[in-house]
Amino acid sequence: MNLPSVLIAGHGYVGSALAQALHEEEAPVTALNRSGSSSETDYPVVSADISNAESVATVAKELNPAPAFIVHCAASGRGGGVDAYRAVYVEGMKNLKAAFPGVPILFTSSTGVYGQDDGSTVTEESETKPNRDTGQLLLEAETIALATGGIALRLAGIYGPGRSIYLQRILEDTATVEPDWPPRYINQIHREDIVGAILHLLTGGASAYARRTFNVVDGTIMTQRQCYEGLAEGLDLPLPPEAPAKAGPRGLTSKIVSCAALKATGWEPVYPSYFEGLKNDPELIPSILEKIEASGDS
Repeated sequence: MNLPSVLIAGHGYVGSALAQALHEEEAPVTALNRSGSSSETDYPVVSADISNAESVATVAKELNPAPAFIVHCAASGRGGGVDAYRAVYVEGMKNLKAAFPGVPILFTSSTGVYGQDDGSTVTEESETKPNRDTGQLLLEAETIALATGGIALRLAGIYGPGRSIYLQRILEDTATVEPDWPPRYINQIHREDIVGAILHLLTGGASAYARRTFNVVDGTIMTQRQCYEGLAEGLDLPLPPEAPAKAGPRGLTSKIVSCAALKATGWEPVYPSYFEGLKNDPELIPSILEKIEASGDS
């Protein structure tokens, strides 16, 4: 791969996997992490708070040369509300843009910016009218990224090693199935395919996809009920009891997210469906079982 030098803002679930993948491709990579540096990585991890302009400016002075590309994949923290979203996403983007003028930024947003609840198919051209203020803040951050000549990636529900809300709930016996009608569609994407999408776009070059927005989703249509039915059958577990749907931190929506635009660039997911991920990622199920066991011991 012909990859540029990259600064990753956020060394969490996606950022750490992306940094490792870039390093393995021999691309110069530096990661920013609010909690400090790490001695366990083969690439530099710098302590910085991207919501603090002075902190980001200090990093910019110390990095020589400046990165050719920035990836903002920092998280607002579990349960992070409006203030956390504004600090990490909006202020974080503003600070990165100011400290690294002229450097394009790829921002990992969310398909939660689509507020559709009627089961319709949404593309990057569909109306973005999130039903929570947090979604509006993501859209504001997207606008900043695009203004740098960067890219906005709207990620579907992320799963992978150590992370799968539906798998975890059915294994720990806390899952409930929503009523048959109307069906609520859910959209998933494996962490490996997020990393693959970012590498694919970076290889194409900033100018090739400047100011573009892409949905990142596996593309397989699935309802919440179908997800639990498939899990119950595959794991030889009883189907969870029915209960009304509960809204998440970005509201309750039902839509089919299209990834046709990203696929048109040549990207294809390694795991084209959630159940392909369960079948072919050997770490997924054991890691969730380990997570459940660890939470029970604490």
